[in-house]
Amino acid sequence: MLVYLADLMNWEGLIRTSYFRGFAAFLITLAISLVFGRKFIDFLRKHQKKGQPIRENGPQSHLLTKKGTPTMGGFLILGSSIFAMLLFCNLSNVFVWVGISVLLIYGAVGFADDYVKVTKQTSNAMTAKMKLLLQFATALAAVLIISHYTPIKYRYFLNFPYVSWKLYLSWLYIPFAMIVIAGASNGVNLSDGLDGLAGGLLSIVFVVFMIGAYVAGGVLAFNTSVPDIEGAQEIAVMCAAIIGGCLGFLRFNIKPASVFMGDTGSLALGAFLGVIAVMLKQEILLAIAGGIFVMESISVMIQVGYFKLTKKRFFKMAPIHHHFEQSGWSETKVVLRFWFVAVVLGAIALSAY
Repeated sequence: MLVYLADLMNWEGLIRTSYFRGFAAFLITLAISLVFGRKFIDFLRKHQKKGQPIRENGPQSHLLTKKGTPTMGGFLILGSSIFAMLLFCNLSNVFVWVGISVLLIYGAVGFADDYVKVTKQTSNAMTAKMKLLLQFATALAAVLIISHYTPIKYRYFLNFPYVSWKLYLSWLYIPFAMIVIAGASNGVNLSDGLDGLAGGLLSIVFVVFMIGAYVAGGVLAFNTSVPDIEGAQEIAVMCAAIIGGCLGFLRFNIKPASVFMGDTGSLALGAFLGVIAVMLKQEILLAIAGGIFVMESISVMIQVGYFKLTKKRFFKMAPIHHHFEQSGWSETKVVLRFWFVAVVLGAIALSAY
């Protein structure tokens, strides 16, 4: 939107610069989150008398320290970020509308789940089958549109970072990309179990993909083996908006959290991260930069599979961040250690550019 206004005001030289628009998007989402965050939390408290229910089979310490904390804080990130995207992104870019649509649809699915949890005070709301159906249906639509607008030389290829290898998957790329999007959504959702954990991890990973988007768009020329995607700088602006929203949200989510992200935020932001990876043809790099999310998901799968086979638990508790809590680590120690690992993984991923 601002791009069109810039044309009228003869500011196009400055406003059209993706660096400026990315920085502006970051600042406005950060400012909105910080300025309106407290009022938004008060609004949630007023309408959520008992807050988010804490699952009984989780860490017992959470039943005392987190009970009554309002949820759906993800609205703060989504609302500020989408506003910034509409204001600073080039709205003629299809990828922008795909990204916004994914945020809205996955956010709506998460909201429905959070709403039932809060109103019925149950930790089990929407069934897993229903949630997965909605996630994969949205992912299918997103992948089909993204693939249509992806250059033919990259369309159905899987790009390998660090080396100039490409694997042609043909029609198998479609279900693969759907799994990437839905998997990222659920990986972030599983990580949203400790104060500040998911928000901090997302900020780190989105920085990696923001830089990658600038490289893919030709704004930063580090590595010619990175797929060149026309208009990828708009993806960078979207990432910058999300980073600002996540950092602003962390102001109220770090221990002791005044609000939880909830499925409203975690499902949407995880899916958006997966969509960004598909747009940039960096699906494998997502598994590296987002290694913590992968680890959280795998820990749950191991725990469930091992229990079905042996009737015993492989970890003290899953996802794995709860295992460390049960091993005697404080919540703050777990979060800081996971953030540190995410920074290291992010640095490794950046070396691919």
